[in-house]
Amino acid sequence: MIKKISEQDKKDWKNFLDSNERLENKDINILNNKKNIKIKSIDLHGYTLDNANKFISEFIEKCYLENVNKIKVITGKGSRSKNKSNPYLSTDLSILKHSVPNYIKNNPQLMKKISELDLDSVNDVSQGTFDIILKKKL
Repeated sequence: MIKKISEQDKKDWKNFLDSNERLENKDINILNNKKNIKIKSIDLHGYTLDNANKFISEFIEKCYLENVNKIKVITGKGSRSKNKSNPYLSTDLSILKHSVPNYIKNNPQLMKKISELDLDSVNDVSQGTFDIILKKKL
């Protein structure tokens, strides 16, 4: 859809360019706020499914209470998982990379504390990490 620029818009733009008026640099606020971002990471290599789910649940709760903004979860890619050779196991949900985000997503108590769960990274075969963005504690 092509929208034509009105003569008034052209005139306003020319007046702005000719004037000394400048726009506020909104990026400065973003850069200043980055200093206050708290990031923690957790490595789940070697954990069983049950232990990983229990540990991530406790870790999210702790980070939420500490006002951590972002959690980087390292699960590994699952490329060396012995579960792939067993046809009776799910190749996705038996691997931490898929099961941990699924556990988090299906846990309403945890999701109340999370504003964003990076599922795109989970679905990317080249990555063994995903991020969790936490809400601010009230």
